[in-house]
This record gives sequence, structure tokens and C-alpha cells, in this order.
Amino acid sequence: MRTPATSDQPSRGPVIPVEITPPDANVRTLVHEYGGGSWWLGTGGVYWVDLADQRLRFTDDSGTSVITPEPPTPRGHRYADGVVTADGRFSICVRERHDGDGEPANEIASVANDGSGVSALWAKSDFVSSPRLSADGTRLAFISWDHPEMPWTRTRLHVHAFADGRLGDELIRLDGDRAFCEPGWVDDRLLVVVDDDGWWNLHAVDLVDASLTPVLAGPFEIATPPWVFGMQRWASIDGSIVAVAALPTGDELIVDGRTITTVDSTINSLHAGRSQLVCTGAGYDHETEVVALTVADGAPIRRAVKPARALPFDRRFLVEPEFISFPTGEDGSEIAHGLFYPPTNPDHVAPAGERPPLLVLAHGGPTAQARRQLQTAILFWTSRGIAVVDVDYRGSTGYGRAYRQALDDRWGIADVEDCVAAARHLADRGDVDPDRLMIRGGSAGGFTVLSALAFHDVFAVGASRYGVADLEALATDTHKFEARYLDSLVGPYPEARDVYVARSPINHVDQLAAPMIVLQGDEDEIVPPNQSEMIVDALRAKGVEVEYLLFEGEQHGFRKAENIVAALEAELAFFGRILGFVPG
Repeated sequence: MRTPATSDQPSRGPVIPVEITPPDANVRTLVHEYGGGSWWLGTGGVYWVDLADQRLRFTDDSGTSVITPEPPTPRGHRYADGVVTADGRFSICVRERHDGDGEPANEIASVANDGSGVSALWAKSDFVSSPRLSADGTRLAFISWDHPEMPWTRTRLHVHAFADGRLGDELIRLDGDRAFCEPGWVDDRLLVVVDDDGWWNLHAVDLVDASLTPVLAGPFEIATPPWVFGMQRWASIDGSIVAVAALPTGDELIVDGRTITTVDSTINSLHAGRSQLVCTGAGYDHETEVVALTVADGAPIRRAVKPARALPFDRRFLVEPEFISFPTGEDGSEIAHGLFYPPTNPDHVAPAGERPPLLVLAHGGPTAQARRQLQTAILFWTSRGIAVVDVDYRGSTGYGRAYRQALDDRWGIADVEDCVAAARHLADRGDVDPDRLMIRGGSAGGFTVLSALAFHDVFAVGASRYGVADLEALATDTHKFEARYLDSLVGPYPEARDVYVARSPINHVDQLAAPMIVLQGDEDEIVPPNQSEMIVDALRAKGVEVEYLLFEGEQHGFRKAENIVAALEAELAFFGRILGFVPG
């Protein structure tokens, strides 16, 4: 994030971060498997969840105590997204209980912070999130939704009376064909992000008649899809409402409807501190940092609380991508988008007249977005003479509700068309070599890769990371959060079984001819290893060149540094072998 500082920026000494959790702590919750919201502040300390057992702990100057009981099964009770009552007696949070053979139960829970017990406050829906207490502690707002919806398709907003750690009468409930997210209180006023007008904008809620009044609205998205808990892109400071508005070219910071600065990348989370805003964000020229902003009449005063690390390479390798839009679809009547990164290396120049290879990236989700920030994993490719396009195919976030829903019933079709169209668009412009096109993606993006290689003869080679090969297997063998996700993307199962069979790359291995590298974590609960192994076995039986890497101890996405490096280097070596170049 690059926010201009004013000339009267206060001079202060450096901020020295202090680690307050124990040295062996791993602060991470597994609610919904994706987690998020794994810690929250309390009086004099912090509440947090440890990955090892998923129990809630409290740490202050006197040490750390475990405050939730041992679950009946290992990691069986998981906690996330909490807030502490004004008297400090309770944490109100999301609890996920894995107590039997069926689906886990998700509920709003009240945890006694003295360790005396946990009680369920709300368990009348398949999913819950975002419990938020009013300033006086007398009302609790939260979000709920049920199968087959996802938190970005259709949710409900609840407000209940609240006292002494217990839920009282329901005051209002808002539902309908809309998705609520990021509720929060400004004194006694409840604000929430909702996509009534086709965009995730901020509205005030009338607590008497349940009507909504726009607070910050326009053709931009304030929220991001709630894949994880704890995301917050609006806050209140000194009576002003501040929000991050996501535009295709980057974020804008808006105060009371007035844009005060344009941010060239992404703000991940925004919170009000003591007369300041505190946010985390990254730019195209730096990694994530924690920044305090004092909002003034002009540009905000910016202070790095936790600066980004010094980049361990020449800054001339940095690339700010070009935002591109291009025609797509069967008849070319629709539009898709992407970020194009040309090859950049200050020490090397391509031979005259030679166009570079292109790597097409298909993001996961599929309800996600190409990230508007520095990604060293992309520079890994551009510094080696390879162009990259990060495709925001139809279904991506950041372009309004209609674009987000444009993938409904068309997953495996529209997203693939858009990746193909992006490659052809850049080849037609003369930016890349049409004979050296590669495609790579993880999770849902891995499914896009497999589908592109099975149903289109465009890409010379592909890389699938924990990608979906069999839609039927995914529909019947995945975690609760996404168990009915495919109802909207493909169709209800088993009623639409024929569509699942027709769209699954595993059923079309006879059409797979391009070499492929497949990477997988052995502890993946979202896309289990058998998905990758089915496609690898089929390709080997057919005699197609394939390489398979199974990473021990990795889940859905690689987190260990040595595995991240090994995966990139393996992909590069494989691509080089297929396309006829030797990586430096």
C-alpha cells in the first residue's frame, strides 16, 4: 500500500514488535478448514486459538492459560471470530463442533473467560459468522446462512438482545436474495455491507423497521468474499466512516464518501485504533505491512507500525501489472479481465524479435480475485523471461454481484474460456509467443487448468496444484463449508449428475495430450490427494508425460517455505523441459 504522507508527519521512534504468545504457539483456527479470526483482544491480553488442539487460550503479562475444555475428539471443538464483552467475562465467538459422523455443528457460543465453561447461544442454522456486540453490550449482531448457499450468495443478518453472556429476544432479522457481511456497531448504530444494489456497499440498519440506508455506496466493492473469518474493510474513527473501495485497478480509501487517497494495491483489513486507523496491506513494491493512518483534511498521515521486510533482491525486478479487459465467451460478446505482468530482468534482454512464453494463472475459489499486490511467486517467473497474466475470469470478485454470479452453472466452461481468451488476446497483441503458452492454477484454479487441457488445444503444458479432477468426488467428499458450493456452480447433485460427469476432466483423459505437473498436500481435507492421483494415474496409463509431487504435512495450499520453493522450482524445470529451455 502506498499512501502519501503529509509534511507534518510526527517524528516518533521506531516501533519494536513484541511477541506475546509462547514461542511454540501456532495461532491458527481450522473452523471452515480455511480459518481466519484466530485471535481477538481482551482486557490486558489476547485470546487465541492454537493449531495443535484448537482450544482457546488467554495470554497476558502473567502467562498463558487454556480456557476451553478438552474436546471429545482431537481438534473436535474449534473457535474463531470472537469479541469480548464489556465486563470481560465472556468471549462471544463462532464454535465448530466435530462430535460425530455427520456434519460438524456451527454455532454462536459464549465462552466463560475464567475457564468455567462454554454454552451455545445460537445453533439454528448451518453456518454463522461475525458476532458483534453493540458499544453498550446490550445487543448482538451476527450473520447466518444455510446449505446450499455460500456467504457471498445469500445470508441473513440477525440482531438479538444480549445480557450476562446470554442471547435474548430477536430484535430484527434481514434476509432475502442478498449477501450481508462485515456487520459492526458505531456507538448505537449498526452498519453492514450488503449487495442490494449489485455492489457490496456499506449501509446503516434501522433497528426498528429493519430498513437499510446507504452510507458509502457506488460501483465498487467494500467487502471481499468471506472465505476466512475476521476480514473487515471499514471502520469508524472520530465519528467518520472510513472504508476501502475495491476497484479493478486497486483500492481507494474513502472517508464519509470522499476519496482521500488512491491505493495501488490491496488493503486486507482496516480497524479503528486510538484516534487512528490501523490497517494491513501490500503494494506492488512491498509486501504486507501494518500501518497507522491519522486521517486529516488532506492526505492521511502515515506511519509504518510493522514495516514490510526489506526486499532481498534488486528493486528493478519489480513489475507493476497492466490491467487488461478482453472479449470472451462463445461469440465474444462478454468481457473478462486480468493483470498482465511482462518479463522484467535488468540483467538480461530477449533476442531481437523473440516473444516470451506466457504463463496463465487461474486463481482459486473460484470466487476470488487476482491479487493487487506484490507477489514474489509471480516475479519468480517474470525475472526468468516469462510473461504472466493473472486472470479475473467471470465469477471473480471485485466487479459486482452480476459478474460474481456469471459463473453460475458454467464452472469449467466460462472460467476456461476466459483463460483461453486472455492468452489469445495477448498473443494477438504481439506480447507473447502463441506456441509457448502455459497454464497454472490451484484448487478451483487447478480444475480450470485440467479443463483447459482436456477441452481446448491451446496450452502446451500445465501445472495443477491440488486441483479438482472429479466433480462427483468433490461433491461427495469435501468439508461442510463447501459441501453444497457446486449446486450453484454446476447444479444440484445428484439431480445434475450428468453435468458433473460431462464436466469432470477425469472422464476425458482421452482428450488430454499436454504434459502436466501435479502438486498436492497429503493432509488436504478440501481437495483430498485422491483427486490428484486419479488424474496422474490416468495420464501415466495413457503415456502422457506427467510429474507428481506429494508434499508431506501440507494441507490445502503450501505453507512451509522449503515446499513453496521446491514447488516453484519443480514447475519451472518441468516447463523448461517441455518447452525446450534450461532454467538459469
